[in-house]
Amino acid sequence: MSTVLQKVYASAPTNDLPIHTLTLLADTFGAIRICEGFDDVTAGLETGEFVTFTASGMGVSLPARSVKGSQNLQFQLDNITGLALDKINSAINAGDKITVVYRVYTKSNLNEPGEPPVEMVASDVKANAKRVNVVASFTDLVNKAWPRRRYIPSIAPGLKYFS
Repeated sequence: MSTVLQKVYASAPTNDLPIHTLTLLADTFGAIRICEGFDDVTAGLETGEFVTFTASGMGVSLPARSVKGSQNLQFQLDNITGLALDKINSAINAGDKITVVYRVYTKSNLNEPGEPPVEMVASDVKANAKRVNVVASFTDLVNKAWPRRRYIPSIAPGLKYFS
């Protein structure tokens, strides 16, 4: 976490607030970038590229920091445009994987995120004319197989001789 963001969380100054942003990524619609607030924000990504986040009425419920294997990020977008709703509905209907990237900036430092971005996959999306509700989750690391790569006869041909 950046020192600027630490200062904002510790002292809660009125002139420097955190700006929560979400980027929705899918093959069918590319990227939808939104931010919390009334004004659009142009901010730098961790790659150095500057992009514009569209202002939106948005509520974000961050997952608790814990050692559980699965954590969920829930958010709701109110009064979304018809274009965004059409894009999200087309991705849902096509069965596309929607990736959600959460970043937090401070008003005084829009050059880079205040902490590393959190990338999740949308597991539940409900969209209607008034709002979009999304639940995104990390991969379940506790129940992952280890080693991750499984040796099977198609990639290790000598295994077919062992039973």
